[in-house]
Amino acid sequence: MKRALLATIALAALTGSAAAAPKAETAVLAGGCFWGMESVFEHVKGVTNVVSGFAGGAAKDADYEKVSTEGTGHAEAVKITYDPSKVSYAQLLQIYFTVAHDPTEVNRQGPDVGPSYRSAIFPQNPDQARLAKAFIARLGSANVYKAPIATRIESGSFYPAEAYHQDFARKHPSYPYIVVNDRPKVIALQKRFPALYKG
Repeated sequence: MKRALLATIALAALTGSAAAAPKAETAVLAGGCFWGMESVFEHVKGVTNVVSGFAGGAAKDADYEKVSTEGTGHAEAVKITYDPSKVSYAQLLQIYFTVAHDPTEVNRQGPDVGPSYRSAIFPQNPDQARLAKAFIARLGSANVYKAPIATRIESGSFYPAEAYHQDFARKHPSYPYIVVNDRPKVIALQKRFPALYKG
């Protein structure tokens, strides 16, 4: 039932969006450790690239060690490049809210605690901001989750993380953190969104 309701919300959020879309757009989403977020979205059809990084803070602080102090204002985030003719921004939000993370957790995701693990959307244009606001409002009014939606809409530039963080789950599939926390998200993506899943 939750999946059907989210699909309805996603379709409703699309109402009024621009009809003619370019072949490549970007989305920046934060929802806990970027390893898991990257792993989920790289398995989505229409997504051509996913980069792990930081958003919400200053360029000088876009460094994993600094961000880990929880005092930079940055959130671990992913920059998703996608073809809007194959997957819409609303569909990315549907995946984000359904399988990529828990949008009701405040400043944490699973075992990771602190504001750098917050749930946040960084719209890349006014249309994305409108869609994100509408999506969150509809989720809240529909009472899809038992707890309030904690996802915030924020502004800020995206900065790529260090090279060793990129494609971490793909390069280290047996790493315990990945097995416990991130692999189940990819499995959930495949089960809940088979038409959008790519192996």
